[in-house]
Amino acid sequence: MALQSMTGFARSGGEVAGLVFAWEAKSVNGKGLETRLRLPAGFERIEQSARAAIQKRFSRGNLQIVLSVNRTSGQSVPVVNDALLGELAALARKLADDYGMAPASADGLLAIRGVLDFPEIGESDEERAEIDAALQDGLATALEELEAARRQEGAALVPVMARHIDAIEALTLEAEADPSRDPQTIRARLAAQVELLLGASPPLDEGRLYAEAAFLATKADIREEIDRLKTHVASARELVAADGPVGRKLDFLAQEFNRESNTLCSKSNAATVTAIGLKLKAVVDQFREQVQNIE
Repeated sequence: MALQSMTGFARSGGEVAGLVFAWEAKSVNGKGLETRLRLPAGFERIEQSARAAIQKRFSRGNLQIVLSVNRTSGQSVPVVNDALLGELAALARKLADDYGMAPASADGLLAIRGVLDFPEIGESDEERAEIDAALQDGLATALEELEAARRQEGAALVPVMARHIDAIEALTLEAEADPSRDPQTIRARLAAQVELLLGASPPLDEGRLYAEAAFLATKADIREEIDRLKTHVASARELVAADGPVGRKLDFLAQEFNRESNTLCSKSNAATVTAIGLKLKAVVDQFREQVQNIE
């Protein structure tokens, strides 16, 4: 089965040109595809290609993709802004002399923004191309593993969905075979209702009587609802066994199942059929809840 969930997690990493990198990819349910991509400063250049790779592989879900990078070699040499440090030191001495404040420490002054800097190490075009290629390969691995995790979750949903569909079919057949739908029972019920109409005051004319009887018979007929439920059951089974994103189609079917079960209850003129309709609504709700997890 190729059903895919929208929930999953994956991680991949590597080392290239003195850099150690790691990709983390998380996915949860979403109505569409929403991607939050977090890249370290200086790596914004790969954002467009990264988003293209994500969109090529997924169509639904809220995705959070994070890249972390650490340098293992060629550490940059710290640079001190002597002019700023001198001004801050002079100000600290003045504050100590004028107001009796504690003298500033070296580490405190160096911690002030702009005093100490670690400039980025320059990369040649060849090194940058090598790094970008390795990052793209790492992302592809993370996305592939995320897709595998989502498919694994989807495979676990298949028997759950199948049980719900089987239950919907069983209740549909139960409603179809309910004794209240037997022609003899329907005739007896209509006869009793016509008897009530005959006793109406003022009495109804014969044409009006036939019209009322026909209306009652039509209102109580659930044949169309049963036929549509059977058709939806067949469609749901096909979708669960299909390849590709089917979540939206299954969600539409869940709405149709709910509509037919509501109509079944409203048309019912027998307690047994009403009870079946209520059970059907409960199963449809469970089915729809699981559908929300499917891509």
